Amino acid sequence: MKLLITIVQDADAPGLIKALSEHGFQSTKLASTGGFLREGSTTLLIGVEDSQVEAVKDVIREKCRTRTRLITPGVPMAEAPDPFLAQPVEVRVGGAVVFILNVEEFMKV
Repeated sequence: MKLLITIVQDADAPGLIKALSEHGFQSTKLASTGGFLREGSTTLLIGVEDSQVEAVKDVIREKCRTRTRLITPGVPMAEAPDPFLAQPVEVRVGGAVVFILNVEEFMKV
């Protein structure tokens, strides 16, 4: 048995949870924050048999795509040593981070 700890952007979480459920996979949702932009994210705990790991990863790949977003650095224009530092910067956001762990024992009561 494997435990997939999957971290996705909040915007991707509802679609992923729905798709996992439609494929017969259960997940536990945890609210989390982190990453480069310190925005809200969702951590899903997904327990599956070893033979199902690739199917879950396929669903994650399908629902959690990276995209680009413009952000403006937090340096005021008057204090910026270089005027180009305050210009919007394009960064990649989204996607998923997946940790796959072996489960020694599983118990449901």
